[in-house]
Amino acid sequence: MKIKLLQLGKTNDEDLITGIARYEKRLSLYASFLCETIPALKDTSSLSPAQIKQKEGELLLHKFKNDDYVILLDEKGKSFTSVAFARHIEQLQNHSTRQLVFVVGGAFGFSEAVYNRAQMKLSLSEMTFSHQLIRLIFMEQLYRAFTILNNHPYHNT
Repeated sequence: MKIKLLQLGKTNDEDLITGIARYEKRLSLYASFLCETIPALKDTSSLSPAQIKQKEGELLLHKFKNDDYVILLDEKGKSFTSVAFARHIEQLQNHSTRQLVFVVGGAFGFSEAVYNRAQMKLSLSEMTFSHQLIRLIFMEQLYRAFTILNNHPYHNT
């Protein structure tokens, strides 16, 4: 199974970039992983939040393949413990999911079309984090999931 993190807009904070790269390298020991960034929209000052979501949604929808299993990182999504998240990934692997795509949206969330395309919404916390920070948190949890599935002691630290 291939795993992709699809994100809108690049991360600017060097500390976050370093942390994300660290987990991306570690994750490569366990899974085929790709992080893809869609450039942020430009000249949005005249657009409403709904228009921004719609335009970002169009960009995202063009990136999905028909057989992708799409999971949106969304504050209203399902919450898991780290162990339960690992087991969920394992179930997707066992169901022959070819590509699992996790999506970090823009500041205003996802368009209705993107919600309709996704198979699942995942919440990493009831708290609100910046879209840049959530990328690092997600990467750590994804890596943790694979260490759990592979009985690596990282999970216990």
